[in-house]
Amino acid sequence: MEERLVDSFGRETTDIRISLTDRCNFDCFYCHNEGLGDTRGPAEPDDDEMSTEKVLQVARIAHEHGIRNFKLTGGEPMLRADLPEIVEGIASLEDTEVSMTTNGTYLSGRATELREAGLERVNVSLDSLDSDDFREITRGGVEHVLEGIGAAIEAGLTPLKLNMVMAKPMRPHLSDMVDHAASNEGVRLQIIEYMPELVGDIDYRVDIDEVHGYLRDRADEVRTREMHHRTRYVVDDTVVEIVDPVENPEFCANCHRVRVTHEGELKGCLNRNDDLVSTEGASIDELREAFRHVVDKRVPYYGEYMIRNEDGEWIQNPEYVEQVEVDDQLQLPMVDEPRMSSASTSDD
Repeated sequence: MEERLVDSFGRETTDIRISLTDRCNFDCFYCHNEGLGDTRGPAEPDDDEMSTEKVLQVARIAHEHGIRNFKLTGGEPMLRADLPEIVEGIASLEDTEVSMTTNGTYLSGRATELREAGLERVNVSLDSLDSDDFREITRGGVEHVLEGIGAAIEAGLTPLKLNMVMAKPMRPHLSDMVDHAASNEGVRLQIIEYMPELVGDIDYRVDIDEVHGYLRDRADEVRTREMHHRTRYVVDDTVVEIVDPVENPEFCANCHRVRVTHEGELKGCLNRNDDLVSTEGASIDELREAFRHVVDKRVPYYGEYMIRNEDGEWIQNPEYVEQVEVDDQLQLPMVDEPRMSSASTSDD
């Protein structure tokens, strides 16, 4: 019998993001590696990456618990030679949707193969259409990304979402990016708020309310999406969505996903690393229990885990931290010691 995973705040876990590697051929200044911070490894795979079978085992257990939406991430997931096998294995599970976040570099040669394996859609990171500015932001070439986007659309990996991180170097390109999405059928634009916790540099932060205002002025229609209570702006029949988690309790309160790091650790919140649950050497029953455990520990990041002090600054909730210390005495033997790193952004 299927056992749904519901946390103590009544949020059912319906989505999972599985990181396949921390390797990447780009060097974006805002990289967060699924909230672990900039841990990017060597160009060649190493022993820390989950094996093909481990990835599929995790996916099967997630499916047992009612999770149907699978997002493959990295690093750059297309650096995995076994990617088609992974996609096919997850897609074979009943009623699943498999999507992927990628920088798009390798899509031109593999989009059709991945679509035939069962991949349904992709998110492609694209912060600027200007080749010089794009290279300054990512250390990569925009021409290869645009070729990949074209190949993905032709292969039917749609709706294709362009992920644009909204930091100061990107703000001048917003209008062109909206126009680009609007002029290409099957493309949507997703704007992801930059979080200064990521690299400790608040100077890159953009006033996200100003971005909302710009889009509101251009929009023919404004919608609200249930997941994370996100705002969608319809511009010339194209959806432009803003992911704005910073200091946003409502965003966190509407989260329905868990994550898996490239090393196989379960992660209940993008912005936390004190809740990682290792699955190394876990049996099937232990893996099931690990899923239940990580969901039990989920809290809304802002408003529960993070609160404002008397000076209006966001701090860890001391009552919650005290409770974590108590809960840690009851953790599974395979649970890692808590560790913290920088927070980061999210996409879907």
